[in-house]
Amino acid sequence: MNDQKVGNPAVVGLAAFGLTTMVLQFHNVGWAGVGPVVWLALVFGGTAQLIAGLQEMKTGNNFGYSAFTTYGAFWIALGLMLLGNNFGIFAASTTDVGWFLVAFTLYTVIMWIGSMRTNGALALTFTLLLAGFILLDLAHFGFPQLTVIAGYELMACALSAWYVMAHIIFQDLWGYDVLPVGKPWIEPSKFNLPLKPLIPYFW
Repeated sequence: MNDQKVGNPAVVGLAAFGLTTMVLQFHNVGWAGVGPVVWLALVFGGTAQLIAGLQEMKTGNNFGYSAFTTYGAFWIALGLMLLGNNFGIFAASTTDVGWFLVAFTLYTVIMWIGSMRTNGALALTFTLLLAGFILLDLAHFGFPQLTVIAGYELMACALSAWYVMAHIIFQDLWGYDVLPVGKPWIEPSKFNLPLKPLIPYFW
């Protein structure tokens, strides 16, 4: 029997998601150029988060497997899209990027619903993420002033993701719940469903 401790991939996935999201918003509100966004999207938000997602598969965590793998691929695609626009390779218009974001918004709706069965902090993270996607969708379809509003809102999303990450790390180091994340927003008992708690790696 192998009792070797296994690391939690979520600490990398959440770190990559939060940091890359944060830097993109620094760009969206006008504080930074697009350069750091491209490289972080390809390396940290993209590749590192994608690897974390694939590691989640080994834990049996379908929620983390889907989320980190999908959003990791999102960042890689976004980084390549920005490079393509810069070099005139398969350039994407503002509307094209808008539809790209709409597709991920629809995916995020599914994950947002699922997050309500994890814990309060993660559900808040996905609520903020969904709201940010919707704002960016609108910004790309005729309301560009919403980009800055989305920027500040998604900074809060990034901080929320880091809070969940810190919760996992600190709980492991201290041996108890230093940063509580709250109960699931949807409890199975409310629907008389004999379901076991989901996503133990986020709890």
